[in-house]
Amino acid sequence: MSGIVGFPADEDIQIRTAAFEHVRQLAEFESPLSAASLEKGFEFKGSRIHLLSRALGIFKPKEMGTVLSVRTGVPRKGRKVWHDDQRNVHRQIYDQDETVEYSFAPGAPNTGNNLRLRVAWEQQFPVIYFLGVAPALYHALMPTYIANWDPVLRKVSLEFGLPDQSMLSPPQSANERRYALQTVKQRLHQATFREMVIDAYGGRCALSRLGEPRLLDAAHIVSDKDELLGQPVVVNGMPLSKLHHAAFDADLIGIDPDFSVHVSEHLLDQRDGPVLEAMKQLQDRKLHLPKEARNYPDRDRLAERFERFRAAA
Repeated sequence: MSGIVGFPADEDIQIRTAAFEHVRQLAEFESPLSAASLEKGFEFKGSRIHLLSRALGIFKPKEMGTVLSVRTGVPRKGRKVWHDDQRNVHRQIYDQDETVEYSFAPGAPNTGNNLRLRVAWEQQFPVIYFLGVAPALYHALMPTYIANWDPVLRKVSLEFGLPDQSMLSPPQSANERRYALQTVKQRLHQATFREMVIDAYGGRCALSRLGEPRLLDAAHIVSDKDELLGQPVVVNGMPLSKLHHAAFDADLIGIDPDFSVHVSEHLLDQRDGPVLEAMKQLQDRKLHLPKEARNYPDRDRLAERFERFRAAA
C-alpha cells in the first residue's frame, strides 16, 4: 500500500488499524453507536483522531492521507434528505448481491473528498462505513472497500470485507462479496430490530423498567430461525435488560398470552441475594406494555413461547 504525498503509508496503516480497533471496542459496550461517542474520537501518539464529521458524509482526519470513514445518517423528523443513499441504502443492502451505492460529495469529481474516494478505490484502503439506523445512531460496517468510482453517475460502490480475515484484505471473488454482504444483512437486521423494539417501549425494560438503553437487548419471543413466526417485527420482541434476557432465553422467566410474568420454580426455591430476590418478585406481575396497542406482544407468539417455558419447568 503506497502512501499519499506528505503522509507515510506506515503511519496511515497504524492510525487506520487503531481506529478499527477503537470502534470494535466501543461496539462491545454500545450498540448501536451514538454520534456523541463517535465524535470523541480516540488518542493516537498524543493526538486526538476523529472518526467522522457531523457535517460531512466522507471524512478524512487531518492526520491521514485519505478517507477513514463514510457515513449515511438517518435524518431527524422533518429534516431534509440530501442524498439518494439516505433513502435507499437499507433496501439496497437487503436487495443486492454484492455491493451498494454511495453518493459523491458536492463538487467536481476530481476534487476534495471525491478525489479522496478515488484514491481509496485505487489503493484499496479499508474504510469504516457508519450506517445510520436511527437519528444520531450508527452501525459500524468494517472493513468496507470502495469497489468502483464513477464520475459520471457521481457514485461509488461499496463492498464489505470478510469479518474473519485481515482488515487489509478485500474480497477476492463474487462468492466472498456475497458472503460478506449476507453477514452485514444479519447484523443490520439485529440492530434495526433492536431499535424498533426499544423505541416502542419508550426505552425501558418490559420487566424491570430499567431505562438505560446500553443495558437493554431486544429479545425475540419466537426465534428468528422460525420462518413462520420469527420475523423481525415489534410484536415479536420485547426490550429486556441483559440479565432478564438471559433468564427469558433460559426459560427461567416466562410470559403468558395475558402478559402475566411467571418465574420458574427453580429460581423461586433459591435464596441467593438481592438480585435474585428482585427477579423472584416478578412472579404474577404484568408485563410493562408499549403505549400503542399495535405494538403489544403478539399473543399467539407468547402462547407458543410460554409452552416452552412450561415444558422446561
